[in-house]
Amino acid sequence: MRTLGISVYPNHQSVEDIKEYMKLAAKYGFKRVFTCLLSVDPEEKERIVSDFSETIFFAKSLGMKVVADVSPKVFGELGISYDNLEFFKEIGADGIRLDMGFTGNEESIMTFNPQNLDIELNISSGTRYLENILSYQANDNKLLGCHNFYPHRYTGLSYDHFIETTKVYKENGIRTAAFVNSPTAKTGPWPVEEGLCTLEMHREWPITTQTKHLWATDLIDDVIIANAFASEEELKALSEINSYKLTLDCVIREDTPALERKIILEEFHFNRGDVSDYVIRSTQSRVKYKGHDFKPFNTEDMAKGDIIIETSLYAHYAGELQIALLPMENSGKSNVVGYITPNDRVLLSYIQPWQKFGFNEVSQ
Repeated sequence: MRTLGISVYPNHQSVEDIKEYMKLAAKYGFKRVFTCLLSVDPEEKERIVSDFSETIFFAKSLGMKVVADVSPKVFGELGISYDNLEFFKEIGADGIRLDMGFTGNEESIMTFNPQNLDIELNISSGTRYLENILSYQANDNKLLGCHNFYPHRYTGLSYDHFIETTKVYKENGIRTAAFVNSPTAKTGPWPVEEGLCTLEMHREWPITTQTKHLWATDLIDDVIIANAFASEEELKALSEINSYKLTLDCVIREDTPALERKIILEEFHFNRGDVSDYVIRSTQSRVKYKGHDFKPFNTEDMAKGDIIIETSLYAHYAGELQIALLPMENSGKSNVVGYITPNDRVLLSYIQPWQKFGFNEVSQ
């Protein structure tokens, strides 16, 4: 099951503010919490245990799973050994994310920890890290994978690297996660904050498009908002995304007749198997509404992202819904009834043969 998550930073935010944020996220069905233990002072161990414990146990009371980001350096500073993870159990964590790893054998031993913690690995590094750990006969049921996020503009992952590294985890049956950026949130673990995201291409995208894009790759299970605190509007919008059926934001022309509007928003859509370079075709509506007189009312030429419903001038094609993938000349027989928003047009290339999809109407 694909899930949504948030991030909280007790080193930089008050416990009470964090609790309110977690309650809001839980209200909208968020199931994961990421927190960061990469910058800690050994002399403040008691305060760290207190603040992190309070927030983590509160998250768990809301039914949320908490993973804490750590590194070998933190292990040393807090006097923790890879073969004794009791500290993380003490603060209530369900798992730990290794921002930087050990040699492979240590991680394999950690997957058998008696505290039953999940061990989350850094997908973004691009080495044969996972294969090395598995070669030491790790308990893969306790392994997770999660990408980095990047607060410095232009340092986020390239798309090709993201795909290549994530595929390794999916091919080995490991659950994966990646981060998206909230434009309204301002707090992360470091002083530099120019947005927090895994993919550099996402930095200026709407948070809904970022999330739909990650799920459209079919490589990411959990999408986590990296910075805090995201707005309630953003949390609500993410909660309404269908994580398995690609739903495209669209604007529908005001003069679109009721039946054409119903076809767009209410009918079940999937792309035909015999795909075209020019259009995505959803053909069931032409069967269901055979005999209806689809009159021409807007037969302008088509641009990429336009939503088309064929008129009765096209005979047995009448009522078929299409999405333009390339500019096309209109024969005068096709109605342009709306368009995919510019932000969501990047998602059109992910609609494969037989791919299911839908539409979400937004204001212009």
